Amino acid sequence: MDQLASDHDRGEALRIGDRAPEFTARSTTGDIRLSDFLGRWLVLFSHPADFTPVCTTEFVALAREADAFDQRDCALMALSVDSLFSHFAWLRMIRDRFDIEVRFPIVEDPTLVIGRAFGMVSPQANDSATVRTTFFIDPQGVIRAMTCYPANVGRSIPEMLRTLDALQAVDEDQALAPANWRPGDALLKPPTNMLDEVYSAKHETDWFLREETGARRK
Repeated sequence: MDQLASDHDRGEALRIGDRAPEFTARSTTGDIRLSDFLGRWLVLFSHPADFTPVCTTEFVALAREADAFDQRDCALMALSVDSLFSHFAWLRMIRDRFDIEVRFPIVEDPTLVIGRAFGMVSPQANDSATVRTTFFIDPQGVIRAMTCYPANVGRSIPEMLRTLDALQAVDEDQALAPANWRPGDALLKPPTNMLDEVYSAKHETDWFLREETGARRK
């Protein structure tokens, strides 16, 4: 495995706004390089191990929704400490048991180099118990959102899609997504920075809690 050095190779936690650390590695779709995905959105998510019950349900659900991510010009990439051949055996089991093929790449990370570069595991960790993080990476390679789940709770695929929709919508409209926003709902305008507009607002909240007119794209 050819993995590139990173500014975060000592296990520092990445933050929203950081550039995703570059790496190259073997995957179920061939040798892969993170920068190959520049120009489109990428959801990079990790799981503790192959042949585990929660992860299996996640991969089945994600494979079934792969077209929904593709329609949003977003690629999927998984990461696990298991070997490439373990990944192959697991995907074969998933296909035979659930009649679904996982076609997005699963990267092997047996030495935890990538996991540590992304801050998913501490430098002292000897296993992947804490590796269960999702990174939403924009077309410029910048981390825009992150979620972290424990090993005994599966991710929500609808929420992953909603987060992706919200990130794309606020970029397109230079706006803000309110609580529980979904495609088709109105966005919020950024607060004004003009004192005259603050004083002239009809209601005391109108200068900072401003709804966009019209529904957003569905």
